Amino acid sequence: MTDQRWFYRRGELARGAWQSVVDGSTPGWEHTGIRVAQLAEGESLDLDETGIERIVVPLAGSFTVSYAENGIGSEVVLNGRPSVFDGPTDVLYLSAGATATIGGTGRVAVATSPTDDVRPTRYILAEDTPVELRGAGASSRQVHNFGTPQALDAARLIVCEVITPSQNWSSYPPHKHDQDVPGHESRLEEIYYFESAPARTEAALAPDPEASFGMFSTYSSPAGEIEIDARVQTGDIALVPYGYHGPAVAAPGYDLYYLNVMAGPDAERVWLISDDPAHAWVRTSWEGQQIDARLPFTNQRDQTS
Repeated sequence: MTDQRWFYRRGELARGAWQSVVDGSTPGWEHTGIRVAQLAEGESLDLDETGIERIVVPLAGSFTVSYAENGIGSEVVLNGRPSVFDGPTDVLYLSAGATATIGGTGRVAVATSPTDDVRPTRYILAEDTPVELRGAGASSRQVHNFGTPQALDAARLIVCEVITPSQNWSSYPPHKHDQDVPGHESRLEEIYYFESAPARTEAALAPDPEASFGMFSTYSSPAGEIEIDARVQTGDIALVPYGYHGPAVAAPGYDLYYLNVMAGPDAERVWLISDDPAHAWVRTSWEGQQIDARLPFTNQRDQTS
């Protein structure tokens, strides 16, 4: 059975104007957070606390972020995308010393982590986002590494997003990061925020796009007991405090997206994982296979304009 403490359906974590909120008030949670909202024209949301570093990620639509830091006000426009399946988007890293207001139309996510370490606010353009095609064959997926240690100077946050085409597997082989083993594994809480949609090549056939789904699994490691075996849809959130996680599987006919938010208690901000020894051999099976020809996903609107 799904452990409801670690898996939440869309709306179960609603708070005020936010459709979902994960933060330190969430039971068993400490190092990471996420907020997701749907904004209509003329609406805005305030991020009025300091001591929290954030990355603002447009999911669908574009947004203006007005922020203040050290008594100086600034404003940036995040040129977004029609959907999470349309390639990278502009994002904004806000330092732990900044407060902000988000305005615009569409759906937006804010990844968070509490910290007193103030790093420079940074505006990252879509075209500057490192795009990685990971795996091969049916394990091919696309990763946008805008918030990883190699791409962003942050205090604690490690953030990326993953697109898994219809019928493919990602977060695979199952892996964990719940022990501090220098040079081998780091301790990181992880949030998965999911979206799903009819596959690009079959969208016209799907009678109900809202029914799109994928599957996600998490299971226990020596660090703790956990079990999630869930059918995931747009807006669902899985929390991974420890344990092996994966696979995330895109059902036939539907593409799958997830935003990963990670941070942990270790002194070094590093993303090191250990595969489940029973399944690590699968990586060798990718040798000689090609990356799925459907990747990379880019903005279809730009391609046709």
